Amino acid sequence: MANSVRDDLLAAGLMVFDRVGFEAATVAAIRARARASNGSFFHVFGSKKELAGALFLEVLRHYHAAVLAALDPVPDAEQGIDRLIRAHLDWVVTSRREARYLFEISRSEWGEDVRDAQRAQNARLAEGIERWRAPLVASGELLPMTPVMFVSQLIGPAQIFCRAYLSGRDRTDPRIEADTLIACANRALRPCDRINKQ
Repeated sequence: MANSVRDDLLAAGLMVFDRVGFEAATVAAIRARARASNGSFFHVFGSKKELAGALFLEVLRHYHAAVLAALDPVPDAEQGIDRLIRAHLDWVVTSRREARYLFEISRSEWGEDVRDAQRAQNARLAEGIERWRAPLVASGELLPMTPVMFVSQLIGPAQIFCRAYLSGRDRTDPRIEADTLIACANRALRPCDRINKQ
């Protein structure tokens, strides 16, 4: 029962934050959307900020799961780059409200309370990517670079398109640029001689 109320409040919070932003959102509006009493809300969350932090972690977990699913079964370098970029683009488009919350609405100043949990989730994502990447670096299929640089080269360009889409500045589905983004990532992340063999 408590989990159901919590899930309802998180879903309602996402809807309200997406519609009016974090600052303008009220506990009353979230409660009304979730059809939850004042007592129910404060039994589960101490404040709007606490709900926002819990929602951030929940959305982050869904995003990371979508990304890591792209590495199962374990792909080669070319397939992995392709699948990871497409997984990012697909999640942003098919989970647009969650993506807007994660990349556009969430703010670090109210996320301090969840920072350790966020770091732990980010570490699990990094470990999952590294388990796939490290053997490919060792075999010369991927260029050696830090994990942070790898992810920035892999997802960074796609994220620029996604942010424009999420903010409404560009209504074009960012997935139409997938092939170009993948080709660019291959040039940035793989030795030239490995790319030219295809």
